[in-house]
Amino acid sequence: MAEENTRSIHQRLVERILQGSGQASKDQRRNAFDNADLSDSLKPLLDKVATKPAQVTDADFARASDKGFTDDQLFELVVCAAVGQSTRQYESGLAALAEATADNEAR
Repeated sequence: MAEENTRSIHQRLVERILQGSGQASKDQRRNAFDNADLSDSLKPLLDKVATKPAQVTDADFARASDKGFTDDQLFELVVCAAVGQSTRQYESGLAALAEATADNEAR
C-alpha cells in the first residue's frame, strides 16, 4: 500500500511539472525531463543537472540566460531535468528490486 501511495504522489509530481502551467513551454519541460532533444543553449546546463549536478556553475546559468531564458524558465527546466533523472533512477531501482525478488521466489 505504501508503494502505491509513493507511486501516486510521484506521478502527480511528474504530471504537474510537465503539464501544469509554467513559463517554459511543455515541450521544453518534456525535453528537460527526458534529457533529450535539448537546444544548444540549454544542453550544457541541463545535461549537467541530470548527470553531473555538482559541476553546475553560475556560468552555465549565464549562458542560458544570455540566450534569452528567464530565471523562471530556467528554474522550471532545472527542476524538470532533476526530477527526470531521479525518475529514471527510481524506475531502474524498482526494476532491479522486482528482478531480485523474482529470482529469490524462483529458488
